[in-house]
Amino acid sequence: MKASAASAGSDRKPLPVPKVPVAPKAPPPKVEMLNTETMTTPEPEIAPAAAPQPVAVPAPVAVQAVVAVQAPVAVQAAAEPSYVRPPGQSMNGRPMIAPRAMAKAENFVEGDYVVYPTHGVGKVEKIATEEIAGHKLELIHITFEENRMTLRVPVSKARTAGLRKLATRKMFDEALAVLKGRARIKRTMWSRRAQEYEAKINSGDPIAIAEVVRDLHRNAGQPDQSFSERQIYEAALDRLAAELGALDQTDKATAVAKLGEFLKAA
Repeated sequence: MKASAASAGSDRKPLPVPKVPVAPKAPPPKVEMLNTETMTTPEPEIAPAAAPQPVAVPAPVAVQAVVAVQAPVAVQAAAEPSYVRPPGQSMNGRPMIAPRAMAKAENFVEGDYVVYPTHGVGKVEKIATEEIAGHKLELIHITFEENRMTLRVPVSKARTAGLRKLATRKMFDEALAVLKGRARIKRTMWSRRAQEYEAKINSGDPIAIAEVVRDLHRNAGQPDQSFSERQIYEAALDRLAAELGALDQTDKATAVAKLGEFLKAA
């Protein structure tokens, strides 16, 4: 059995191995070498430059005409203020106070009663020439009895300082007529009104002082005055009574009583 199996095995032929076709090799690509020595690079063509076109320039005469006509209009429009200041008010908002009126040129003699704007009624004691700082000046010596003060005013500066003689009877009658009028109180802050009242008192004008007395006077049944109102009122009344007393040749108390009668008649 074993021998027959071995013989049988030896009689088998090997199976043929199939051949796989092999693709032929592709020939290598041909590489052409360029001769850089013989190569030439073509030069780019440059287009000819275009001729410059003429530019139209406006004539200078036309430009000057536009400036001459339009420029003033623009300046005037910018110069017009956008805010109109109300009358009686300065640039900073404060009330404008009229400057003190310059007194007329007058001749003063010893014994005259005069009015100095910021001090009221005084009396000329003497007029003498004195030397001050190497200069000779003719001075008017004015005494104020209540203040016990003596004021020396150069004769050349008396007019600009507002020194004047007593008011005439006609002018003072106008001041008394003002006291009978109706009070004209502005609707502004008291601080501004106080400045106006003080300026009127220091002006030395009896009519302006009478306006202060009229506006600040209070009759029975009216609201009381504040402290500052009372001070300004008394200063104006004292200044007006002093000149009235000197004009009537009476004392100040009598002049105050007379002014009170005019105030009650208002």
